[in-house]
Amino acid sequence: MALTFVLDPSFTPALRDGIIALWVDVTDAGGAVGFVPPVTAEEIRPELLKHLVAIEQGRARLLVGHDEEGAVAATAFLTLNDHRLMKHWLWLYTVMIHPRHQGKGYGRDLMATAADAARSVEGIEAIRLTCRGGTGADRFYAACGYKEVGRVPDAIRVAPGDDRDDIVMLLPLGPDVS
Repeated sequence: MALTFVLDPSFTPALRDGIIALWVDVTDAGGAVGFVPPVTAEEIRPELLKHLVAIEQGRARLLVGHDEEGAVAATAFLTLNDHRLMKHWLWLYTVMIHPRHQGKGYGRDLMATAADAARSVEGIEAIRLTCRGGTGADRFYAACGYKEVGRVPDAIRVAPGDDRDDIVMLLPLGPDVS
């Protein structure tokens, strides 16, 4: 059964708790979403708050995927640029699929739905994201149509002696062809 995606859902305590639980589970399974395992809900909460402030200010939108039981199973935050010369593209942040749902095509569904959401924003011509090297995420995003447009070697320090590249990827948004 496919995930059900909702753009700009009503933010409730249950949704907040679901996103935090997803973020913890993804991180603890080795996902590269801003933390290294192990992580706690208390560590995640301030990062989620930053996204929520951006949503409240109209600078970001939340895309959530729910599984058949209604649990939060996927997220992506679409964040607009404040810079006047870069308003034609947006950032995609905190792209997550729960580990129990990986390998089912839901990640591709999330990325396609995020692209559709970006197309619905007036003036947006592309999506930009970054990912941590050494995780395979760049291959996943490439399979979703993104192109690597930059790489900063050793920009992400996961642990002493474990530096990873910061990979910049871009998806130009032409008409939807799916």
